[in-house]
Amino acid sequence: MRGQLMFRAVVTALSTLSATAAMTQGAAPVQDGRTRASASLSQTSWGDPNLQGVWSSGPMSATPFERSTELGTRAVLTEAEFAARVDENRRQAVADSAPFVRPERGGAAIGSAPGWLAQERGKPSTQASLIVDPPNGRLPALTEDGRLRARRWKETADQPAGPEELNPYDRCITRGVLGSAFPNIYNSAARILQTPTEVVIHYEMIHETRIIPLDGRPHAPEMLRLYMGDSRGHWEGATLVVETTNFNGRTGSYARNGNGNPTSPSLHLVERFTLTGGDVLQYKVRVEDPATYTAPWTVEFPLTRNDGYTIYEYACHEGNYALPNILRGARAAEVQPVP
Repeated sequence: MRGQLMFRAVVTALSTLSATAAMTQGAAPVQDGRTRASASLSQTSWGDPNLQGVWSSGPMSATPFERSTELGTRAVLTEAEFAARVDENRRQAVADSAPFVRPERGGAAIGSAPGWLAQERGKPSTQASLIVDPPNGRLPALTEDGRLRARRWKETADQPAGPEELNPYDRCITRGVLGSAFPNIYNSAARILQTPTEVVIHYEMIHETRIIPLDGRPHAPEMLRLYMGDSRGHWEGATLVVETTNFNGRTGSYARNGNGNPTSPSLHLVERFTLTGGDVLQYKVRVEDPATYTAPWTVEFPLTRNDGYTIYEYACHEGNYALPNILRGARAAEVQPVP
């Protein structure tokens, strides 16, 4: 019931914002000195690049998060390497579609019914990795404190004393900005709505909604810390630039889903949404977290417009037994450790 009420509230808020945007049709452009987009790109009635619609990162879920060390600093695959990736993707799709899975042969992820992943598996890309900086396409080293927190996070997830020791991803509270934005094997869509003074990004993953002011207001006071941080945006030509601070340091940053290495309250994100055509929105995010990583790193990939995509309610823990079963398994392992 709580999930349904939350979902209805989000839908109502989005509908209100959409109606507000509609009422601005025919209004004079906002006179705030913003650099306007190229006339060849779709624009709102007030002159900003028109990003509105449903965008999916799902096709990029077949691209490795980190680059193979064998590729070095090459960001683009050769024809032969791309052909090998296409073949690997094809073989994995066959395994995903199998009526049953033999573990030694690979296949669907644990907990996934055969055939599900085959419907949402990504498409091969010549992009060598989602990480584009550092130049080797790999995460920089963790700081000493970052290593300690990452190890502790894994230990408590493997053997939690109680639900509070499970991270927000396991508890379906949030995947944070990064986990919501990165390509995944499911729920990889986002709906964007705009008004002259705000951009709204509604993620399919755990029903997060970010309302990003464009009016130049300062960030919230430093003591206000949030899972999704505090975002402020502005336009640079056809690019929406979003700076996010004030994180609470309780979400992850690694790979597809915001799980893995934890972040810290020093996390600082700069995202760029660049409209390059009617159906392509290039996404780029620079991640700075000096308490966790020894250097910044950057992820970049295209989003594909898919206005035929339906975003459903994400009802993760309503009526399922994951949390109690995780805790039962941990208590059982304490009595008889798993070999």
